[in-house]
Amino acid sequence: MAVRILMPALSPTMTEGTLARWLKKTGDSVVSGDVIAEIETDKATMELEVADDGTLARILVEEGSEGIPVNQVIAVLSESGDDDAAVDDAAAEKAAVAAAGSGKTSSGRGEAKPQGEDAGEEGKKASGPGKTPAGAERAGKTDDTGRADATGAAGNGRQRVFASPLARRMAEQESLDLNALSGSGPRGRIVKADIEAALQSGAGRSPGAGRLAGGPASAMAVTPDFDLLPPHEALRHTAMRRVIAERMSLSKQTAPHFELTVDCQIDRLLAIRKELNDKAKADKEAGREATPLSVNDFVIRAAGLALKQVPEANAMWTPDALLRFQRADISVAVAVEGGLVTPVVRGVESRGLGEISREVRTLAKKARDGKLAPEEYQGGTFSVSNLGMYGVRQFNAVINPPQGAILAVGAGEPRPVVRDGALAVATVMTCTLSVDHRAMDGVIGAQFLAAFRALIENPLTMLL
Repeated sequence: MAVRILMPALSPTMTEGTLARWLKKTGDSVVSGDVIAEIETDKATMELEVADDGTLARILVEEGSEGIPVNQVIAVLSESGDDDAAVDDAAAEKAAVAAAGSGKTSSGRGEAKPQGEDAGEEGKKASGPGKTPAGAERAGKTDDTGRADATGAAGNGRQRVFASPLARRMAEQESLDLNALSGSGPRGRIVKADIEAALQSGAGRSPGAGRLAGGPASAMAVTPDFDLLPPHEALRHTAMRRVIAERMSLSKQTAPHFELTVDCQIDRLLAIRKELNDKAKADKEAGREATPLSVNDFVIRAAGLALKQVPEANAMWTPDALLRFQRADISVAVAVEGGLVTPVVRGVESRGLGEISREVRTLAKKARDGKLAPEEYQGGTFSVSNLGMYGVRQFNAVINPPQGAILAVGAGEPRPVVRDGALAVATVMTCTLSVDHRAMDGVIGAQFLAAFRALIENPLTMLL
């Protein structure tokens, strides 16, 4: 029987993705394990493999399509003996709904069950698992062409407007009035291009003061009065940008942050780093393997050892229990085009500086290339964010949920200090710990910073 290929869930938190590129075309023969497409998540670009042999009979979602919900049918694979009717049934919207709890499916990474119905024209739908489709409160019905009735409550007197589910979701997120827009789709249906045009022109927005925009990522965002704004370019949010907005808003709203700051004198650290890097340079010139060390490598190592010394700081709040971890898996913030990702260096407390440095470099490159696997950026217990290379002296980082703390590291710079009652100059690095007060109290954060500073200021103890 025909096999429905679904948008896979590439991580536990993924609800939608972007179909970046099809690597196979309609009519191509495939065997189990073949890569047929590339899927973009908010973190990386992953390959989609088929789990069955057959022919790629139907592609239902065009490459470049964004916001495709997990478990939506994106293609149909025909097996030996399947006729066109079988393929049509597998691709049909009603068949997808009927087969939600049963039937043969192929998600590329094991079988998955579709949740909800297909989105129609755009090949997308407005909801992920556990969500109500955007605009569902207003949608009266959907006819056999897939056009949605946006009339709203019965008897509200507004004209009937047809819009694709994707257009409806975009309108909800941007607070656009569909009744004020005209559609360019079949029979005047409003589609994605019409919403994008409206965003560029400001059409469909009520005049006057801004209002709260809908959608989880913009629940607290005020929509400006576009008529009063100067000329500008509207850059559509990427999946990464939306997820960052959602997670950081969630963190600030649900985790009661408090911050603690210490100044670390790093002259000894810089001297040891120079000595080790000079040796690494000589080894490299001699043809031996060598790894140069950055200040951030020392910071990560010190954070891991400090978490080992103060295990109460290596904790995470959950509604049912406080999780206290026995290993320091540190998420390292890496800037990438359009956002930020946090690959995880695992077991930092038991790894040497050279090993940490190599791991960080490898993960950072994969992050910038969009090639991180889910297991490489999930499951961290603590985060480090370093903006020192940009000359930032001090900052307060937002906790990366559901973790309990994040360490913000500033630039090392010459500052006046007092030594033995006399004024002197030292290279000082300011570090600020943001803590979830549900997971730990101030004294725990202070103990962690004391252990961290002792390691940074006496770096030889990190080499033991």
